[in-house]
Amino acid sequence: MTETLGTSALEQSAIQERLDELLNELEEAGQWQVGYPTNQNFDFSAVLPFLNYSVNNVGDPFHHSNYRSNSHAFEREVVNRFAELLRISPDEAWGYVTSGGTEGNMYGLYLAREMYPNAIFYFSEETHYSVLKNVRLLNARYIMIKRQENGEIDYDDLQDMVRVHRDVPAVIMATIGTTMRGAVDDIVRIRAILEELAVTNYYIHADAALSGMILPFVDDPQPFGFDVGVDSVSVSGHKLIGAPLPCGVVVTKKTHVERVGRAIELVGVQDTTLSGSRSAIGPLMMWYALANYGDEGFRKLVAGMLDTAEYAVGQFNERGIPAWRHKNSVTVVFERPGPEVFRKWQIAPEGDIAHIITMPHVTREMIDELVTDCAR
Repeated sequence: MTETLGTSALEQSAIQERLDELLNELEEAGQWQVGYPTNQNFDFSAVLPFLNYSVNNVGDPFHHSNYRSNSHAFEREVVNRFAELLRISPDEAWGYVTSGGTEGNMYGLYLAREMYPNAIFYFSEETHYSVLKNVRLLNARYIMIKRQENGEIDYDDLQDMVRVHRDVPAVIMATIGTTMRGAVDDIVRIRAILEELAVTNYYIHADAALSGMILPFVDDPQPFGFDVGVDSVSVSGHKLIGAPLPCGVVVTKKTHVERVGRAIELVGVQDTTLSGSRSAIGPLMMWYALANYGDEGFRKLVAGMLDTAEYAVGQFNERGIPAWRHKNSVTVVFERPGPEVFRKWQIAPEGDIAHIITMPHVTREMIDELVTDCAR
């Protein structure tokens, strides 16, 4: 291979040295990663042989494609499984595997804009930063709503803003597990506000990047799915499931998608997704993880994460560092530590607070060492 590329033995040695250097950096960084919601415990070696092929999930996974080197069949199974987890019948659902939460949010808001072109988009200041970018890309009118101290959207402010524009369709961006505080917006309450104000034309998109894989596996979840009135949901794949590359899934109703699809003769597909060429490896990884874990495996995984989160809250408080978390949340919020702790543990900050997220690779021993560092 190297002879074909025209590289000398010396040049190839330099190439390998660069790769080895990055690999060592990644191995070292992974030992101290507690601030971001990416599960480091995964093994996709079974998927490696597929890297020898140019696979491309171009177009709608539920329609035929002339490009046969794809994993559409696996992608359909992933979407159908998430539909069940998000409480909608697979017969009524449609979706696809995305590049991550930002694309999933973009797709939900795109459908909403197509349904209600003159709508006003409402979202909390606690909402993921991708949402503001997305509504600007859509050139949509929007109003940013205040957040409560606990991270939930301020329902009184939402009601006041919608009341002023009650004659205009409303697109509500609800967050099921906010990035910084792990708060879950109350969809039932949001719908009650819309109904009280007699707003009949509305669309609710839920960003459930992390909690979308937690709430289906706990005994007493907050309302989060299609059964309480959402129109679309975005969930990340590289967060709780874990993956070596960003991925996710967006699920919506088939009836919503019908208004945006169009046939593309070139590749013989229905164009319903945001991107044309799409990863075929992401769906394979998500399918493999879903098949290996099963419901019981995810239930145990989530229970362990929540147990570690509760342990972390206790350890912080015992050392005089105020810490807390929301119900069913693996996001532990605490007083912002010094910069040396940030560098070591890759912690996410905001103002005078910080958080850690007890993903499956975060152990009690790591928590003990982190708390000791913070206490210093």
